[in-house]
Amino acid sequence: MCIRDRVRELRPLYLPPDPAGRTTYRPGELAQWDLWFPPVDIPVGFGRIARLPVIVGVAGYSRWLTGRMIPSREAHDLLLGHRQCLLDLGAVPRKGVYDNEGAIGRWRGGRPVFTAAFTAFRGSLGMGAILLAPRDPESKGLVERANGYLETSFLPGRTFASPTDFDAQLQAWLPRANGRHHRTLGCRPADRIAEDRAAMAALPPVLPDPAFRTSTRLGRDHWVRVLGSDYSVEPRVIGRRIEVRADLTTVTVHCGGELVARHERSLVAHRTVTDPAHEASAHTLREARRALGGADPEPEVELRDLASYDRAFEVTP
Repeated sequence: MCIRDRVRELRPLYLPPDPAGRTTYRPGELAQWDLWFPPVDIPVGFGRIARLPVIVGVAGYSRWLTGRMIPSREAHDLLLGHRQCLLDLGAVPRKGVYDNEGAIGRWRGGRPVFTAAFTAFRGSLGMGAILLAPRDPESKGLVERANGYLETSFLPGRTFASPTDFDAQLQAWLPRANGRHHRTLGCRPADRIAEDRAAMAALPPVLPDPAFRTSTRLGRDHWVRVLGSDYSVEPRVIGRRIEVRADLTTVTVHCGGELVARHERSLVAHRTVTDPAHEASAHTLREARRALGGADPEPEVELRDLASYDRAFEVTP
């Protein structure tokens, strides 16, 4: 026996045991979340294309995969996509694991700090959150591998006509992904999801609504700017306060509880989106105003004789 073999036999007698760790997940315990940026150009209208993010979630115990394409990384879009993924999942994991995404939170002063929007979102769901330290992708290896799987198994050979088409194809493909056999699990995610979902928290009766919102008074120029584009509003409510809401696909405007505008959201900035019905209404209102005498009547004010200024400054005899 050589000396190396002898040392190998004797070493365990002098060194304390150093057992390897194994990461395990309990049912309902957590899900990992990340943004995936598929390397494909998506038509977004007006002859433009863009590369849009997809929020991806993986349940730890079952490895159930869910995802939604979102228009941007802004908090309102990311959290709306997150909410849709939770609806697809059908329950709320006890905790979510997140990277240092600006809309979620950042590490500051050696501790994680979540954004106000995300804090309100998870608080209304009763969901805990873990913000990973910077440059630590290994701690969310489940969702990192899921992103790679989507890129190599979902994307090849596909073309997309719009973000809606991308989502439709993704939702049709996900059951196949969740029905595949996992070597590490020894079963399919579909075989575990019922147990996983049963241990999660139930979705609240009233879901959080992190959509973009603003309120303003509608001027004579009856278009309102929302996320970089202008959308027409029913001109009957000029001068009144309106409430604007924009979700992933739609922009709506209400005035006193009445719906006064509904448009498909433009993902191209600096565009003017006009409803023909609003143009027709504006034309009718202008014609009615002309019939009543045209422009606003001039206010009645006293007209001073200009000669009085001459007399005041003694410039006339």
